[in-house]
Amino acid sequence: MNDSFGEINMSAAKRSMDRDSLFLKAVLRFSNTKNEHEVRIRNVSAGGLMAEIPTNAPRGERVEIKLHSIGWVSGHIAWVTDGRVGIAFDHPINPKDARKPANAGVRELPLYLQKLNSTLPPPGKLRRV
Repeated sequence: MNDSFGEINMSAAKRSMDRDSLFLKAVLRFSNTKNEHEVRIRNVSAGGLMAEIPTNAPRGERVEIKLHSIGWVSGHIAWVTDGRVGIAFDHPINPKDARKPANAGVRELPLYLQKLNSTLPPPGKLRRV
């Protein structure tokens, strides 16, 4: 058994992971230049993702991608075709986290309630009627 056979098996294992189809924006940067590009994520799994990118990227290139609600994830370009790339992550992620809103867990009042709230006296200063 040679190294390339083991590599093929590993790729097949990663490709068989469940992928969530979605449409998200993210920021991709190349490790060697730190140039950042906005990309569109088409699907994501624990081991990697597929993205549309506006620039050429060589296979094997080290990258970092900022997934909203997850943060920066490191990996490498696994494949390239027609303006799309596959990125294999260095470490698995929870793909469900990529679907969470950026401010998950932080409840912000709607603007009309913020304005109303700012005109009210502070708690404890209300008078009883």
